[in-house]
Amino acid sequence: MTEAPWWQRAVGYQIWPRSFQDSNGDGIGDLPGIISRLDHLADLGVGFVWLSPAYASPQADMGYDISDYQDIAPEYGTLDDMDRLIAEAGKRDIGIVMDLVVNHSSDKHHWFEAARNDRNAPERDYYIWADPGPDGEPPSKLRACFGGPAWNWCERAQQYYLGYFSPFQPDLNWRNPALRREIWDMMNWWFDRGIAGFRMDVISLIGKDVDNEVFEEGPFLHEYLQEMHRETLRGRDVVTIGESWSVSRETAPLYCAKDRDELSMVFQFNHIKSQWHDIHGKWKPKPFDLVSFKDELFGWQTALADEGWNSLFLSNHDLPRQVSKYGDHGEYHERSAKALATMTHLMKGTPFIYQGEEIGMTNIALERLDQFRDLEAIGLWHEEHERGVSWETFLAGANENGRDNSRTPVQWDDGENAGFTTGHPWIKVNDNYREVNVAAERSRPDGIMAHYRELVRLRRDRDVVALGRFEGVAEDHPHVVAYLRHLGDERLAVVVNMTGEEVRFDPPETLRIEGEGLLATVEPRDRIDGPLTLAPWESFAIHAR
Repeated sequence: MTEAPWWQRAVGYQIWPRSFQDSNGDGIGDLPGIISRLDHLADLGVGFVWLSPAYASPQADMGYDISDYQDIAPEYGTLDDMDRLIAEAGKRDIGIVMDLVVNHSSDKHHWFEAARNDRNAPERDYYIWADPGPDGEPPSKLRACFGGPAWNWCERAQQYYLGYFSPFQPDLNWRNPALRREIWDMMNWWFDRGIAGFRMDVISLIGKDVDNEVFEEGPFLHEYLQEMHRETLRGRDVVTIGESWSVSRETAPLYCAKDRDELSMVFQFNHIKSQWHDIHGKWKPKPFDLVSFKDELFGWQTALADEGWNSLFLSNHDLPRQVSKYGDHGEYHERSAKALATMTHLMKGTPFIYQGEEIGMTNIALERLDQFRDLEAIGLWHEEHERGVSWETFLAGANENGRDNSRTPVQWDDGENAGFTTGHPWIKVNDNYREVNVAAERSRPDGIMAHYRELVRLRRDRDVVALGRFEGVAEDHPHVVAYLRHLGDERLAVVVNMTGEEVRFDPPETLRIEGEGLLATVEPRDRIDGPLTLAPWESFAIHAR
């Protein structure tokens, strides 16, 4: 077997702790709940867990507003619980990857409390401040990502502070070396507790140049990432995953090329954004365009073919459920869930499974504003309402692409509250939990979960899946995703019908192959020797030497 970093053969599994498993009946998932479900992850074969923020937080943005980086939110447990999670996961050969949220903190962090109370406090320069204009106005009309102005007036400080996401999330001033030292010390403290790495939230924002309003991939970004590597990562066998909504195929190697000494991989969203509306973004649904989708997926495979590493995903805590967004949560629910997994997992990169994806969990249809929990969606509604947008128009976009879709509780069984809690769940459980749940999937040897288990095994055991070169084919076909993987004399052909209709597909010569059928969603195939008639949501992979 070819040698490679452990994370190039591993599959990640993202846990949103609030919705994974509640252990004490308060309706909120917690760390002891996660520990109780580790055998489920071991059964899937995943190599590491990306744990969304479990730090102390007032939960204004569901944990992405951290008030203490070295403590655990009481509703999730204690530091002892965290140590036990790291240890118990380790016994199952699963690493714990923490979510590093250091573009901003919570406004309840003791740094910010000191900063706004005392202009002479050292923590004052941990944040970004600006004096009011002649008429008391903010320094610019910059809008926050979650709605409202990005510059927020602080009465006690008599200045504006920057909250690029929301007033509850003041931006940290990375220009201050003392602030960076605090972050390095905190990261090393977590590494010393045994974590396997960090997923770095909106890391592309830390190098911002506020004076010139350059926020994404600002001029200081790579200087800071290289300093981070020197101070925390060098010599450690860990994984670092850098999230960026702005990274391009051209700039991606700057983050993760071998000689850059920055990150292990990038977590980019260009394939996701390719399906968003040009003006209204994700909030106005539009028909799925497979050709533009493939252009991004295939283009990123090429861009990082020799320098860097891709993350592979279709869903996470910020995105809708993939079987609802790209597949079919009706007649072809199971088949489309398997096909989407096949398409994603057999590309080159590190795949991520978002909790519940392995059983085909779907979007939830919310009806009233009081059912929403997402700060982004609620903020958007207030802005849209002021502009005269109807509730029905807003609801259509929110129910298709809103973040609450992915944050409903994991559906473990068909019992009360889907086995998530014995109390009242913090957010509505999807009504389909009686049909879609882990217990039902576990009893099915050819179900969605079994398919995921096999995909995880193939990456772990087959060099061509983990490390093979990618070659996209039939790029302009409007209904089919097809590609090859190459490693030495090995080839792996992958074909996926991305529709609920029967499709005629005439594969190019490069895709003609005969060998071992590794997996299929409809019928086993061990060769491609001419035109194919693909059943709805059919997918298969063939390996040849």
